[in-house]
Amino acid sequence: MRLAGRVAIVTGSGRGIGRAIARRFAEEGASVLVTARTESEICAVAEEIARSGGQAAHVAADVSTERGCEAIAREAREKLGSVQILVNNAGIYGPVKALEEISPTEWDETVAANLRSAFLMSRLVLPEMYARGSGAILNISSVAGKAAFGLNAPYAASKAGLNGLTRTLAAEAARKGVRVNGISPGPVPETKLSQELGQALAERFHADRDAMFKQMLEGILQGRPQTAGEIAAAAVFLVSEESSAITGQILNVDGGMSFY
Repeated sequence: MRLAGRVAIVTGSGRGIGRAIARRFAEEGASVLVTARTESEICAVAEEIARSGGQAAHVAADVSTERGCEAIAREAREKLGSVQILVNNAGIYGPVKALEEISPTEWDETVAANLRSAFLMSRLVLPEMYARGSGAILNISSVAGKAAFGLNAPYAASKAGLNGLTRTLAAEAARKGVRVNGISPGPVPETKLSQELGQALAERFHADRDAMFKQMLEGILQGRPQTAGEIAAAAVFLVSEESSAITGQILNVDGGMSFY
């Protein structure tokens, strides 16, 4: 097993991509701290891991706040041990509006959930990673942080910022034994975020949601969306020793939707 004996925190792991990553990490031998804001969801994921023979703990917390992040880090250490892996996956899409329609509060909430949270969590686990001389941080970004789409300014800005944070932190951490990478997923229709986005866009343009989605898929080389399992498979690779020479990279897992 590629992650045997390691302790991992996966934020936003109550459903969707985070849930898939948490379960896959546990299958690979990691002890996983499952965390999100909804208690019932994280309990269910932790129970799924336990039923499959894995080890997991859980804590409900808001990663956009310092108190929430401190609770997550504390719970991981107390229940599972020293943290070797952090996956910053938690986030929201935010308003599906033109820039001039977005309120400062909506902007701040989106940036806090998607970017500030990664800063807060990373600064809490880095000291122990540096002291040990090893560790891996993985930030879940988005194709929206690289490509130009309308009606998603705070989301796109926060994900582009997350890419910048990933590269900067990789530069700071590399000589201290810690690798920092990101994944840029394309559309993952099984997630609640993707479903809510599709509905909001359809309502905005008074269009058929399925027809809009099919048209979007035409811009992907593979002509299909991605699955949460495919994102999780890439995540395992990037935090395992199989990618020991990779740091500061944003890996596109988007079926050929973007090219840098």
